[in-house]
Amino acid sequence: MADQVDVAIIGGGPAGLTAATYLRRFLRSCVVIDAGHSRARYIPESHNCPGFPQGVSGRELLARMRAQAETFEARIVEARVERIENSGEGFTVSAGERRWHARNVILATGVADRLPEVPWCEDAIARGALRLCAVCDAYEARDQRIGIHGPADGLIGHARFLRAYSPDVALLPTDHALAGADAATARELGVRVLPPGGTLDFDGERCHYRTPEGDETFDTIYPYLGHHGYADLLRGLGLPGDEGELKVDLHQQTRIPGLYAIGDVVSGLNQISVAFGQAAIAATHAHNSLPHVPRG
Repeated sequence: MADQVDVAIIGGGPAGLTAATYLRRFLRSCVVIDAGHSRARYIPESHNCPGFPQGVSGRELLARMRAQAETFEARIVEARVERIENSGEGFTVSAGERRWHARNVILATGVADRLPEVPWCEDAIARGALRLCAVCDAYEARDQRIGIHGPADGLIGHARFLRAYSPDVALLPTDHALAGADAATARELGVRVLPPGGTLDFDGERCHYRTPEGDETFDTIYPYLGHHGYADLLRGLGLPGDEGELKVDLHQQTRIPGLYAIGDVVSGLNQISVAFGQAAIAATHAHNSLPHVPRG
C-alpha cells in the first residue's frame, strides 16, 4: 500500500526543507524523502546566507531548517528514491519497499560534485584548503594563493572571476595544456598556468600541486571537476537528468504537470538563497493546484 500525500518532496537540502515548511503552513500533507546527500553539508561556514551575519555551517543550517519543518509536522523520511512513475492522475514515488502516491512531486535532489579522489578530501574542505563555490566564498579567499583545478577547457571563466579577488591565481589543468586563445587570456589576466596532470596533496592545513617540474603550495584550491545529477529518477518520465539543469516554467514546474524542480537540479546559480526562492514559488503553485479544502 502506498501512503497518500498531497506532495512528495525528493531531497532534504535547503530547497526541499523550505518547500516542506511552506506546504505544511498551507495545511497540505507532504513527505520529504532524503538520502542525506545535500551539497550544503560540505559548507564549513557560509557568510552569504541571509539571516546569519556571523556565518553558519552547512550542517547547522540543515539542522535548523529540518527543525523548522518538523515544527509544522513535516514528515522527513531517510531513504533514497529509486523511481518516480506518472499515472496521469498523480505520481508514485518508490524507495525500496516503501511507496508514496502524491498529487504533486517536487524534485529537490540537487547535484553531486565530482571531487578529487583522495582520502583527505572532506578534511581539506572542512579546513577551507579546498573550496567548492567561488560565488559563495571567494570573499573569504581574497588575497590568498588560489589554485583552480580541473579540465583545461573550462578553467578560464573561473580564473577571470577569481582574479578579481587575488593577485596570485594559478591554473592546474587535469588533462592538457591550455589552448592558444585560453593561454593568451591567462596571460592577459596575470594568471599562471602550471603543467597539466599534476597530483594534489594536503598537509593538514594547505594543499600542494606536485608535478615533475616542482611543487606549488596553495592556501586554497577550487576543484572544478563537474558534477552529476540523478538521471535514474527521471527514467521513464521523458526528462533529461544528467546536467543538473532541468527546464522549468515561471512556477518551477517541468513540462510534466504536477512535477516541479527546485534548487541546484535547476539553477545555473547554485546558491542557497536561490533555492529558498524557488522552493517558495513551487510550493505555492503546488498548493494552489490542489483542491480547495475549507476549514471545517
